[in-house]
Amino acid sequence: MTYTSSLEWIDQQQDNMLSEVLSLCEINSGSANIPGIEKVVDRLSAFAASLGAEEERLDLEPRTDVLDSGEVVKSQSGSLLRLTKWPNANRRILLVGHSDTVYPVDHSFQNCVNLDENTINGPGVADMKGGIIVMLTALQALERSPYAGNIGWQVIINPDEEIGSFASAGHLDQAARAADVGMIFEPALADGTLAGARKGSGNFTLIARGRAAHAGREHHLGRNAIAALARTIALLDGLNGQHDGVTVNVAKLTGGGPNNVVPDFALCRFNIRVPSPEGQTWVEAQVQKIITEIEQEDGISLELHGSFGRQPKVMDKAHQQLFSLLKSCGDDLGLSTEAKATGGCCDGNNLAAAGLANIDTLGVRGGAIHSTDEFLLIDSLSERAKLSALLLLKLAAGEASWPDRATTA
Repeated sequence: MTYTSSLEWIDQQQDNMLSEVLSLCEINSGSANIPGIEKVVDRLSAFAASLGAEEERLDLEPRTDVLDSGEVVKSQSGSLLRLTKWPNANRRILLVGHSDTVYPVDHSFQNCVNLDENTINGPGVADMKGGIIVMLTALQALERSPYAGNIGWQVIINPDEEIGSFASAGHLDQAARAADVGMIFEPALADGTLAGARKGSGNFTLIARGRAAHAGREHHLGRNAIAALARTIALLDGLNGQHDGVTVNVAKLTGGGPNNVVPDFALCRFNIRVPSPEGQTWVEAQVQKIITEIEQEDGISLELHGSFGRQPKVMDKAHQQLFSLLKSCGDDLGLSTEAKATGGCCDGNNLAAAGLANIDTLGVRGGAIHSTDEFLLIDSLSERAKLSALLLLKLAAGEASWPDRATTA
């Protein structure tokens, strides 16, 4: 079967795709900037109007945050955009992107600049406003083809991926369980390399409480929360290297006050990465063992918040089948589709945990994400849209076999 006309149409969209990406990136949509996220959703809704999909904007439940003071608060996210087409088709595909970036509204990095004729530097150009435009353009090519309607599809663009997708996780899980293939548009590496297996990730906050006292007159009556937390941190850091691939990163420490007061409060934040469910089980047990040990100290209590928001994504049979299909599409286009394991995580972890085989770096080629050096390679816009469109077209035309369900943790 030939898909030449669909692929040629995508080539003709290159300039329009670039213009749309630049417009999106001029809108700050840091995860906490809800008005900015809503503006991005408005623009994406307009860009996707030609798809003729049912559109929904969903308000998410508040998420729980722990402030540096130890106070537990509820925080709101922006709205989730969901597009649905051909819901009664026998086979369905879930396509996922995110509208938020890591750059707050007061960050200095707010504009796009051309570094050379094929490279643009800007906030979110790769992660992942470029990827969203790749996604929607690939869907437009499918809907213009004779195979439109052969497969159903749903798009979810969530507003909280950069902070763990905690508020949108339930929507991702539900959609993943109803789909047969997952496609996520995080950026590929600059050379086109994709992410394969991904580590799972957990973000935690640990609060230590002790007893305040005068540091001179009654030091013996105090119980130093900072010192207790420091001993805890040393034990947490000591877990590194004890189990293959498991890493613990203590990222922030705060607490205390005047030098003449024994501090009764301290807080630290840490991240854990695990390559497998077994590694996660092991490290969870070790963390609890450390907490129990420190809490044996007189007058000291520890309070742990957080969880593994993203389970490990393994390259099981289902994922191997899907990557094999993508490789055939890449071969047809003369593109390399090599994949390698990564310690990073994304919503691909969430979809895999729900049993959905997915490829999660179908977005643009770029790099230096989460930094002021973030860049997009311009020619990858149409290139990656053709790659995803060909995958969609082959599945819709019945030319390709669908993968199995993924192995859940």
